[in-house]
Amino acid sequence: MAEAALSTVAKSAAFGQVREKVLRRFEIGDQTFHVLTKLSAIAVLLLLGGVILSLVQGSIPALSTFGFSFLTSQAWNPVTENFGAAPAIYGTLVTSLIALMIAVPIGFGIAVFLTELCPYKLRRPIGIAVELLAGIPSIIYGIWGMFIFAPFLQATVQPALIATFAHVPGLNQVFAGPPYGIGILTASLILAIMILPLISSISRDVFNTVPPVLKEAAYGVGCTRWEVMRSIVAPYTGVGLVGGVMLALGRALGETMAVTFVIGNAHKIYPSILGPGTTISATIANEFTEADGKLYTSSLVALGLLLFIITFIVLAVSRLLLMRIEGKGAR
Repeated sequence: MAEAALSTVAKSAAFGQVREKVLRRFEIGDQTFHVLTKLSAIAVLLLLGGVILSLVQGSIPALSTFGFSFLTSQAWNPVTENFGAAPAIYGTLVTSLIALMIAVPIGFGIAVFLTELCPYKLRRPIGIAVELLAGIPSIIYGIWGMFIFAPFLQATVQPALIATFAHVPGLNQVFAGPPYGIGILTASLILAIMILPLISSISRDVFNTVPPVLKEAAYGVGCTRWEVMRSIVAPYTGVGLVGGVMLALGRALGETMAVTFVIGNAHKIYPSILGPGTTISATIANEFTEADGKLYTSSLVALGLLLFIITFIVLAVSRLLLMRIEGKGAR
């Protein structure tokens, strides 16, 4: 009996030691994971702070020289070192907004079709075909837009727009000729095609999160598909839809190569969207390698800082919208 008792005590002690080692290993692993994730978050903040600091430091010569007029001037003359960011800011905002106006309803329509109307066997092939558009490099979009899409617009669409709105007050300035082919409208259409897969795929995934019982209950009381989408699906998925649109807007604001090919790269604000223009990213891509003066380089860096600020504002506004939608949903 004594030997059995001693054996039991020894086994208990050994089990306790093993358990203590296992718990210690788990504790060390948890602490290591905590430290690594914390360092990763700090590294991201440091990297972001370094980017902001370098942009601000590089922009100081241009901003101190031109002041607030840098935001309002249309001048861009490297010879006389007179620079202004107004055309680039205007082109960036206008092309992105027009692209959203075109891509958002089409993207939502594609998502509704794939989730509600499309035959089940065709949903996956059509969805894959739409998502393949997102995998095409932007430079391919630019080449296609310059050599195929822009000549098509110049020969057919733009003359029709000019003739249609020639006698409409206000719109006759927005769609004034001559038809260049390249310009703000062409760049906007290219951007719309590029962000369309992002909006449609996110919207489709968000629509699929709606519990089927909600839609079935709505159909059961006699609601039409439109009423179900408007009253059930849209309120339930509002946060995801807004997030997808804002992601698409961020993509449109920062797009470079495709826009550079088809926007015309003119540092001037034209009232017509058929005229040439430029964007912040296109200006930087076109001229950074040729910038040889300190003020010239600083002006391009200042454009980068402006693009960063615009993107930050867009993200902040989208976050506020999401918080308001979530708050309404919670009530």
